[in-house]
Parts: sequence; structure tokens; C-alpha cells
Amino acid sequence: MNIFLILLLLFTIGGTIGIWKLFEKADLPGWKALIPFYAQFIMMKLIGKPTWWIVYLFIPVINVFALYVLIFDFIRCYGKDKLVHQGAVVFFGFIFLPMMGFDSQVKYLGTLDKIPVRHKTIVQEWTDAIVFAVVAATLIRWLIMEAYTIPTPSMENSLLVGDFLFVSKFHYGTRTPRTPLQIPLTHQKIWFTDIPSYLDWIQLPSTRLPGLTSVKRNDVVVFNVPGMYENNLEEPDRSRWIKYPVDLKTPYIKRCVGISGDVIEVKDKQLYVNHQPANNPEEMQYRYHVVSKDEINKRNFDKLGLDPEDFQTYGRTSPDEVEYTMLLSAKKAEEVKALPYIKSIALLPTDHEADPRIFPASKYAPWNGDNFGPLTIPKEGMTIAINDSTLAMYGSTIRDYDHNNEVKIEGNKLIIDGKEVTQYTFKQNYYFMMGDNRDNSLDSRYWGFVPEDHVLGKGFFIWLSLDKYAGFFNKIRWSRFFKMIE
Repeated sequence: MNIFLILLLLFTIGGTIGIWKLFEKADLPGWKALIPFYAQFIMMKLIGKPTWWIVYLFIPVINVFALYVLIFDFIRCYGKDKLVHQGAVVFFGFIFLPMMGFDSQVKYLGTLDKIPVRHKTIVQEWTDAIVFAVVAATLIRWLIMEAYTIPTPSMENSLLVGDFLFVSKFHYGTRTPRTPLQIPLTHQKIWFTDIPSYLDWIQLPSTRLPGLTSVKRNDVVVFNVPGMYENNLEEPDRSRWIKYPVDLKTPYIKRCVGISGDVIEVKDKQLYVNHQPANNPEEMQYRYHVVSKDEINKRNFDKLGLDPEDFQTYGRTSPDEVEYTMLLSAKKAEEVKALPYIKSIALLPTDHEADPRIFPASKYAPWNGDNFGPLTIPKEGMTIAINDSTLAMYGSTIRDYDHNNEVKIEGNKLIIDGKEVTQYTFKQNYYFMMGDNRDNSLDSRYWGFVPEDHVLGKGFFIWLSLDKYAGFFNKIRWSRFFKMIE
């Protein structure tokens, strides 16, 4: 039995014992605390809430907040109306509720409308309001949605740098917290500092709550990028690299092009899934070589919707030729081709040289971003024979992400917990992620598979979009407001 189940059992047993004793203090049979939903119905009666209010407990997501409100009001009926009491019941309810139940000084005071309102100072009111807001925002961020900003052009033109979007946690199911000792509403660092916002002294096993669906091909997915390098891109000194807990790794957003069990291959820039050509996203971009008669001015680049991250100037190669490389969708390439000052435009030729940066960087995989695979994505329950070639493809995944305690790879041998194994069965599902801006994306071709426990949520919709290269009056991209992500 893992720690999460033990904690769940403690909260359930401790909370039930506490509510049993509190029911008895209100001259009600304690055994009613054992009946799910009926116990909450009795609590509503003791609080003075209307009968219809129980409907909130049956609505997914909303029921979590409704249950907290119910418990907070319930303990108020026993004189526990301070902020510290609310915090105690949230984090230590399995201890706090039984303590209330067995405390002879704690009495049932009646429904809320019969309890005198305790006067609060302005400081207490503001403190309560701020703490409630932080708790509510933390619960929403964990359970329902989290805000995310597109920092790089790897998904252009499907998603643009400066897009602010909401990531749905309930589509794939919310992950339970792995690193509980963390300042609320922070990620790796305390705001505006380099001070860590967490302590990794306690690491809980993570599980996933039931969701509406599973990760599908072509979903736009936000996930914690697995690799050490990708999590320390801004730190050139390897000795200072930080190994973050899974839930605090850097979030990336890419398109899921392959799910567990799929065979992934890229041939001459075209993606194949299970040996069939994949549907390309409508706004997918590649790198083009463009020759113009003269230098293209900013006004014309603006008309094309291209910013400085979309092109690179190589300079004048002859009196009437200026060369560029541009990241363009097929549709945009046709627009550029039709311009009177463009002499030629051509997709950059396919690269056939092995790229040492590519995953899995092995003699068995002399691949690059344009020609990659075939490679089978690991699936939970999939068994492979262990040899030199399979270790080259999957060894790092087995060692780093598949929940094994002690793994060593020695030549063509896989040693787990001190014992050599000749075949291996994967313990979780994996996914293959790629950016729509195929020639300018650091994705699974370079750092490998995304483990299922690294998946954060599904890109849902854009709520704001700002163009950092535009002038003040054109800064907001109004056409992208509340645009659904596809």
C-alpha cells in the first residue's frame, strides 16, 4: 500500500470518527456519519443550509469546493470559526476533527443563523479574505485550470508567442500533489527571486484522478518536460543543474503526434504514424529559403504577419538579390511567392546527416529532425527483450522514468535492484510530442518520450494574446480572444 492510500485511509477514518462524535454532541446518532452523502445531508441540517444544497456535492469539480464550504460551516457550529481552524481541518482533518469530537469543552451551538457573529478587525478580515483567495486559487489551479503563456515559437502558427491560455486539468484527470512543501501559486522559484519555492524533503507518490478522456493523437498537451538539460536551459554550468521533482519540472506545450504503442517515423519531413502519413496541422511551419530583389522592410514583414523570430537575413549576395530563411506555413509560403519583389522561394532540402543531438543518440539511430525512426512508443504492459539495440532505444527511459529504484546499464546488460534482467515490461504509458513549427521545435525528436505521469493537462482556449513586437495600439491580438485550441 503506497503513502497516498495510507493518507487517504487516515483522512477517511479520522474524519469519520470526528464527525461521529460531533453528531453525538448535537444529540444525533453517531453511526449516521458512516453513510456517504447522508452524513453530509445531516451536516447541512445542523448548519441550517437548505435541502437542495446537496446537489452541489454531485457536480464534479464543484463538489470539492462545496465540501470544504460545508466542513468550514460545520465546525463554525461548534465554535471553531478562526482561520487557523479552517487550515487545521484542511491539512490535518483526520486529527483535528477527532480532537474536537472528544473535547468536552466543544459544544454544538446551533445553526449558523443562531450563532452570534464574531466581530473581526480590519486586519483579520483582510487576512481571511487573502487566505481564502489563495486557497481557492490553489484549488482551482490544481483541480480545474491553470494559466500558461507561450514562451517560444515552437507551436507557431497554431499558437503564437505571447498567447495566454488556460490548460484544462480535468480533461485527463488531475494529478495528486507530489511535492507538498511548496509556497502556493509558485513554480520553481519565489516570484522575482532565485530562491527555491519548495522543499523536496517529502515526495508523495502521485496518482491521477478520473478524467473526461485520455491523451489522443493531435491533442495540444502541456506537460513537464522530462530531461535534465531542458529543465536547465538557462544554466550553462552543469554542476549547478537542478534535478526538479516531476511536478516542478519546466512545463512545455506541444502536439501529441503519437500515443503509447504507436510506431513513429519521419521521412523527408513528413510524419508517419503506424506506417501511415499523419495529417499535418493546418498552420504547421517549415523553414524556407527566400530570395528577394531587395531588402524587405519592416512594413512588408508586418503585412505578412512575420516577426523577427520568423526570419533570418543572410544579406545581399548580388546587386539584385537578398537572401533570407523564413519559417512559413504552406499557405504563407504561397503568399510570399506571389509577391512581386520575391525572386524565388524553396523549402530547405531534407537533411540526411545524423544529428548527435537527436534521441536516442546511438549508432542504432543515425537520425535527424527530418528523418527519424521508426521507433515504437512504450506502452504500459509492453515487454521487450534486453539487448544492445533495445537498451540504446529504451535504456534511459527505463532508468530515469519508469519508477525503478536502482537501475544500471552496463554494456548490453540491464541491472535492476542488483539483478540482471533479460526482458523488461514497461510500467506506464508514454507519448511522443512535436511542435507544429517543425524546423524550430525542441521536442521528442531531441529529448525522447513523455511519461504519462509528466502530463499536466490539455490546452483549452486562449484568453489573451499580446504581440511583443507590435506598437502600443496594436499590442493586443483581438482576433485570438477566447479562441479554442485545436
